[in-house]
Amino acid sequence: MTTLYGIPNCDTVKRARAWLDEHGVEYTFHDFKKQGVPEAELDHWLKKPGWEALVNRKGTTWRKLDDATREGVVDAASARAVLLANPSLIKRPVVNWGPKKPVTTGFDAETWAVNAV
Repeated sequence: MTTLYGIPNCDTVKRARAWLDEHGVEYTFHDFKKQGVPEAELDHWLKKPGWEALVNRKGTTWRKLDDATREGVVDAASARAVLLANPSLIKRPVVNWGPKKPVTTGFDAETWAVNAV
């Protein structure tokens, strides 16, 4: 089963959910705001696709962090702490496509078409 992680009011998550619906992909939605960030999953994501892919450095949450916090995100351990404290900092959506398929971050229809089958 595919699991899509994100925040429901995020425009990218909305586009992603619409794409999944249009392509008949069954999925479970995990709301970071209501359900939190699943720590065991986050630990896997920090390895693959990697902490650099998870940290959204373009969003308002990143810009609102103080300089010391931003400069302190230098590896998986430091990213983990900041991502748990600020779930909106995770690049959305994160999608677990199921066993033997890569976890993806962000929305890319071409990549998704390969993973959805």
